Parts: sequence; structure tokens; C-alpha cells
Amino acid sequence: MAKKSKIEIPSEEKLYTTLKQKGQAELTERKSRFIGHAMPCKTEREALDFIAGIKHEYADATHNVWAYMLDKNSIARYSDDGEPQGTAGIPVLDVIRKSKFTDACIVVTRYFGGILLGAGGLVRAYSAAARDAVSAAEIITYELYVEMKVRCSYSEYQKVEYTFAEYGIIVDDTDFGAEVEIKLAIKEKKFNGYALKLSEMSGGRIIPQKTGERYDYR
Repeated sequence: MAKKSKIEIPSEEKLYTTLKQKGQAELTERKSRFIGHAMPCKTEREALDFIAGIKHEYADATHNVWAYMLDKNSIARYSDDGEPQGTAGIPVLDVIRKSKFTDACIVVTRYFGGILLGAGGLVRAYSAAARDAVSAAEIITYELYVEMKVRCSYSEYQKVEYTFAEYGIIVDDTDFGAEVEIKLAIKEKKFNGYALKLSEMSGGRIIPQKTGERYDYR
């Protein structure tokens, strides 16, 4: 099985919540068209490039309002892009804050439909478009996993394989050579119990070797 790409988050936290993928959603409010775009991003450069890309794609739009939050929420930026102060950028940023994820950028594009929405209407419309885009992108929580290598005999392999479902193991790779060598990942909090399980079922012969750690989900 091909190995998953790593999500590497330099943090002491064991949970990391962000967006799974790009997402887009559209709504119409009193003839104004709002298009929400959301994307996971790790750096300000990625966020700014995403914003620039949306502005280029929707260059004919009335407004391209944006907000992003990065680095465990220590960096937060927003722009009303010409809308009345407090009616656009902050509501979009608040969607990120209230949903409690980080490392993400949201851009809401507006095509004015000729009817003024008022401050309250703008806040509601921008918030709704941002939330819908986030829903399409999907909020996901990654957990700290320990990567390990396990070697066993062919006669032991089936017993080891049976433990995968019980412990929520991710199998990254399996090499059938002189012995069976399996590259696995397990939630950090389950590692010690799993190591004990392997030792007990093999009479101490199977000892998992830690090879690293990463953020992943199951």
C-alpha cells in the first residue's frame, strides 16, 4: 500500500484542526451573488497566493473579501475590500475563529445585484457564504500518530494483521522478504498498549521500532 503524504505540524499539541481540502459554495441574497472559497494553507505566502488567484479569476466581481488564520491562530488577517468596515472581513474571520480551526484562508466574492443589503444583511451574507465554503472544504482534526516498523515471521504475520483493526492501525507499506516487515502508524496514545500486545502475543519476539511521528486521521 502506498504511503500517505505526511501532515507535519511543528507543535506540542496532539490534535490539529484545519480544512481537509479546497471548498466552494454559492448563495444569492437579494440579487447579490456571493461565492465562498476556502482552502487549507500553512503559510502567509500560500494564503496570499490563494487570494491573488481568486481575485484574478473573479476580476470582474464587485468585492473579493478575505480572511485567514495561521500558526495556531497567532496570525490573523482580513480585508473588507471596499465593503463598509466591519461588515465583511471580520465576519469571515469570525467563521474561522468560531469553528476553531487554523491554517486556512477564506475568500468571499460578491457580485452586487443592485439592492443594498445594509450592515446586518452584509454580515449575514458574508458569514453564510464563508460557512458554506468551509462546509464544502470539510473541517478535519488530525491526531498525533507514531510511525513504526514491525518485523515478524510469516507464521506470525496473520496474528499481527488481526490487530490492525482493533488498534486503528494505518498500514503504510508491507515488504515480504526473508521476514515480513511492516511500516505502520498508530495514534500516539495507543502506542504503548500496542507494543505490549505484540510482545505478549509473540513471547517477546516482536518489538515495534519507532521511526518517526506525523499528524494523520482515521
